[in-house]
Amino acid sequence: MQVIKPVGRDAAAKKYDILSALMAHALAGGPVAQRLVLRLMALITTRYNWQRDELCMGQREIARLWCVDERTVKRDMAQLRAMGWLRVKRQGARGRVSVLGLDLERILLDTRPAWPNIGEDYVARMAERGGEGNAVPQPDANVVPFRKTVPSSEPGLWGRMRSVLHAEDAVIYGAWFAPLIEVDLAEGVLTLAAPSRFHATYLRTHLMGRLEMAGRRLDPALRSLRIEAP
Repeated sequence: MQVIKPVGRDAAAKKYDILSALMAHALAGGPVAQRLVLRLMALITTRYNWQRDELCMGQREIARLWCVDERTVKRDMAQLRAMGWLRVKRQGARGRVSVLGLDLERILLDTRPAWPNIGEDYVARMAERGGEGNAVPQPDANVVPFRKTVPSSEPGLWGRMRSVLHAEDAVIYGAWFAPLIEVDLAEGVLTLAAPSRFHATYLRTHLMGRLEMAGRRLDPALRSLRIEAP
């Protein structure tokens, strides 16, 4: 998944496309999901700085915008961070408000199943703009391609994670996640083995976030993930 950067000559159109993806995702979900996404969209349209990727707004101001109490704000913002849609860029200190950012890659990955509801023209446009594809470089000659890229049904956390990762991006899955082997899962730490040091280093550098997010969504008790190399 290549991130669509809402900057440049077509910035306005790209922003509308991202908001459209959020809208379609919300409408395809239940009332709770719809309310949460609507609240996020309210923050984006009123206070988010697209160019700097910054959202800076206190809980009291958010509560007023959402017409809720601050306890609800704290709960929903924590959920958006747990989903990976919001991330803390600068932690607030001495009475200052934290600066948050949007993880557009994560948002586009999660909303992609609802894109066809908008129309084939939208799906094609997102593909042209990079909404489908790979945000990270493709494997070079050091990586041997694996023929079998569709995950088989396997028990355990890693087996379920494989299915989720394949559904999100089959190309990235086949190149980088399929070769991984589960070594151990103990005390909230999942250990995976990569086929080479290069492979392990690449995953730690570029794709660790995807692995950790997939694991924590399936098992909130997961504390961390390790990748070992030969």
